[in-house]
Amino acid sequence: MKKNKSELAKEYFLNGANCAQAVLCAFAEECGLTEESAMRIASGFGGGMGRMREVCGAVSGMILAANILRGNSDIKDKAAKDKHYALIQHLAGQFREKNGSIICRELLNLQGKGPDKPVSEERTSAYYKKRPCAELVALAAEILEKELSL
Repeated sequence: MKKNKSELAKEYFLNGANCAQAVLCAFAEECGLTEESAMRIASGFGGGMGRMREVCGAVSGMILAANILRGNSDIKDKAAKDKHYALIQHLAGQFREKNGSIICRELLNLQGKGPDKPVSEERTSAYYKKRPCAELVALAAEILEKELSL
């Protein structure tokens, strides 16, 4: 039985992918990407963009996939650009509605803290217990899958 995108994203995260990689890789086939390409494209967006704790990597991965699947490429087509921006705001809005934020540091309760050192943490059971990230990547993938009716 084929896994839904939510389960797939969570699996990627639990196997070591960062949040953005987990979401984009869940949609790699539909995006026409290899797993390796998806991993590379999303690699800098983990930890709220290189562990700066800004926009959540799950949201970034969702937006990357939406860009590939529904983005516009005609720089003169303002209507298409505006339509795509509306989609992105809608997707991020759904995520924010369910979590209260799209900002990594807020989702991890690190308010008042600046960027972390650019060194990833060891993936241990304690790491996974203290973070909501597995559920956040699952939610981002679920939102995108439903919105795009994939």
